[in-house]
Amino acid sequence: MLTVHHLNNSRSLRIVWLCEELGLDYKLVRHQRNPETQRSPDSLNKIHPLGKAPTIEHGGQVIVETDAIIEYICHKLAAGRLSHGPNSPEYGEYLQWLAFSEGTLMPGLVFDLIYAWTGDGNATLKGFYDVEIVKNHQYLEDTLTNREYILKSGFSAADVNLGWTLEMSECRGRLKPHPRLQAYLARLRARPGYKRAIERGGSQDLSVFSAGAA
Repeated sequence: MLTVHHLNNSRSLRIVWLCEELGLDYKLVRHQRNPETQRSPDSLNKIHPLGKAPTIEHGGQVIVETDAIIEYICHKLAAGRLSHGPNSPEYGEYLQWLAFSEGTLMPGLVFDLIYAWTGDGNATLKGFYDVEIVKNHQYLEDTLTNREYILKSGFSAADVNLGWTLEMSECRGRLKPHPRLQAYLARLRARPGYKRAIERGGSQDLSVFSAGAA
């Protein structure tokens, strides 16, 4: 049995969503952030030394890192559904977009949030990340010019990975200039699998990450 450890108001919603899209049988363990620090609770530290979500348990393994968990679930438990393997003509593009969310889009958003939370910081570094945030979102906006999902072939696990990060972008005020990204996020939220994930994993309140939003 797959066990998914889910932290409220966090990227681990992606894994709940993925499991619902794939129609998997899984055990969901919900954890609550410390409302003052927004840190993970001790219950997650007992599962893995990093105390992060998402974390999954399966076959005697405890696995962290969203991208790795997505690929593990798709290939180990779902016969490759919603993923693209080496024989797919979109394999490279799929891997790019799967990694883009955490590797490119999220770091700037996190820096932007921490800068707002601390009330001060390195203005030069802030300026650097502001440029990167704009460029990253425009790249996505342009990519979605003639497609409904991030790959031409349709919905995939890469969309699941991007969806939550764009929700973070939204709460940071970074989707306002991008109508295609707004429409894309609305399509993702309209999916039955996403709605089931919210029902099972709990509603989100990402306003806790909106300090200093653009």
